Amino acid sequence: MARPRVFAYVVLAAMPLFFVSNMIIGRVAIASVDPWTLAFLRWLLACLILTPIAWSGLRDHWATLRADWPLILLLGFIAQWICGGLVYVGLELTSATNATLIYTASPVLVVLLDALRERRPLPVLEGLGVVLGILGIFAIVLKGDFGALAALQFNTGDLAIAAASASFAVYALLQRRNSLRTAPTMVVFFVIALAGTATLLPFSLWEIAAGASFPTRADQWLSILGLAVFPSVLAFTCYQYGIKLVGPSVTSVFMYLLPPYGVGLAALVLGEELHAYHAVGLVLVISGVLLATQARNLSGLFQRRPARDTSC
Repeated sequence: MARPRVFAYVVLAAMPLFFVSNMIIGRVAIASVDPWTLAFLRWLLACLILTPIAWSGLRDHWATLRADWPLILLLGFIAQWICGGLVYVGLELTSATNATLIYTASPVLVVLLDALRERRPLPVLEGLGVVLGILGIFAIVLKGDFGALAALQFNTGDLAIAAASASFAVYALLQRRNSLRTAPTMVVFFVIALAGTATLLPFSLWEIAAGASFPTRADQWLSILGLAVFPSVLAFTCYQYGIKLVGPSVTSVFMYLLPPYGVGLAALVLGEELHAYHAVGLVLVISGVLLATQARNLSGLFQRRPARDTSC
C-alpha cells in the first residue's frame, strides 16, 4: 500500500500545476470568448478527449453509474457549472487577489467537513498544517503585508468565487460515495463532466442569443483546447484519483500549492518578478501540506505503545 500512496502524493503534487494553468490560459481566452460559452466549449472538448479512454469502462459500469445519476448530475453541476462558468463570471468582477484568498477556504472546509462527517475531532497537527498553509497563501497574495487584509473590499464577483469555493468542498466529500469508488477514475470523471457540460449548454446558447460571439479564430480554439486538456482532463483526473486513494482531506490540502505554482508560472511565462515574501509563503505552504497530510502518522509516533511481552 505504501507505493500507491507515494505515487498518489506525486500525482497530487502535480495536480495544482494543472489547475493553476486555468488562470494563465483563461486570462487569454476570456478576453475574446464569453464566460458561459468558454466553459461549455472547454468541457465539451474535454468530454470528446475522454470518450475513447472511458467508453469501454462506461459500458462495464453503466448499471452502477445509472443508479447514481442524481448524484452524478449534482457533481457535474458543481464542478462544471459553479466551478466553471460561474468562476469565469466572478473573475470578470473581482481581482485575482480576492479570488485566491477566497479559494483558500475550500481545502479548509474539506478538512473540517470531513472531520464532522466522520464525527472525529480535528487532530492538532492537521489543524496546524491547515493554519500554516493559509498563512503561506496570505503571505504570497498580500505581498508580505498582512495589514493589507483589512483594506480588502468584496463585491458580487467575490460572492461568486465564495460559492465556487464552498461548492468545491462539497464536491470533494461527495466523491466518497462507495458506488462511485467502485468504477474506474476516468469513467467516473467522464460521466460527471458529461453531466456538467449538459448543464452549461443552455447558458451558452442564451449567451450567444444575447449577442455573444462564437469563437472562430485559431488562437481562440487553441486556448480552449489548452483549457480542456490541462485544468480540465489532467487536473480533475488527478483530483479524482487522489480522493479515491487517500481521501478528500489529504487531496484538498494539496490545493494550497496553487499560489506557489501560480507565482512560478507567472515568473516563467509572464516575466513577473519574484520577491522574499514569495519564498516565505512557499516554505509555509509546503510545510503546511506536509504536516496536514502526515498528521495522523506523526500522531502515532507520540502514542504510547504497549510493552512487548517477553515471557516464554
